[in-house]
Amino acid sequence: MSTRLPPVPSREELRDHLVRTRIAGPVATPRENNLAHFRYLAERDRYYTFGLELDGDWTPADILELMAKRCGVNPDATYVAGTDTIDPDRTIDALTAMAERVGEAARRRERVLLATGHPSGLLPIYLELARALTDHGCPVLTPALGWAYRTQTQYGTQERHIRYVSGVAVLSAGGGLHHTHSPRPMEAILRFLRDSGEEWPDLVVADHGWAGAAGQAGIDTVGFADSNDPALFVGEAEGKVRAAVPLDDNVPPHYYAPLTAYLLGNARL
Repeated sequence: MSTRLPPVPSREELRDHLVRTRIAGPVATPRENNLAHFRYLAERDRYYTFGLELDGDWTPADILELMAKRCGVNPDATYVAGTDTIDPDRTIDALTAMAERVGEAARRRERVLLATGHPSGLLPIYLELARALTDHGCPVLTPALGWAYRTQTQYGTQERHIRYVSGVAVLSAGGGLHHTHSPRPMEAILRFLRDSGEEWPDLVVADHGWAGAAGQAGIDTVGFADSNDPALFVGEAEGKVRAAVPLDDNVPPHYYAPLTAYLLGNARL
């Protein structure tokens, strides 16, 4: 494990840390935002489906019930505004499941692709994973470098392109790394691999549309998701996503260090 990380915490120590830093427990994402996103997913708004084509009917009430079970949001449908929650024990359970799959990939030296749509928060987790998997002999893939598309932003139509930071795929423009829900970059990567005759990854570790598109394509996918990102939890319920770890995905990056240590320690990396 990286010397930059703290010692692997116990479950109790990690639980306390998650709540203290608001990665879980009462989180910053408000209830009204969660409920709005549950409704948008039920309406199949592509910004919120993350590239997944859902099989079930999934009403807002169904999604709330699932999110209470998988994520730990308040199950009361009459609670419509205020602070919402992520259950830290559900975070740790899902993180343990992710660790099992990542450890399996390391032992088998599988081809792995890592990507994040939340570089301002989650990137350090992926960087440590990329480093550890490489050290254990896994090919960490970096296909379709520089692939670009144009997208509408609050500043008008702008170009975004795929960049790799130490083996982790992100979206970039100019000198910045950008938040994205879009599945288009992962879909482009998979097209590139198919058209070039290269093998697809055996495992994808990702979030947002990077994870949704991979799961929809049938690739073994594990990922992170906030309480207002229900798509990956629904994808997990439908068998398209192997494990979705509930957490606040945009706290200060250094807060994720104990979580990362727990993930790598349980993966035996």
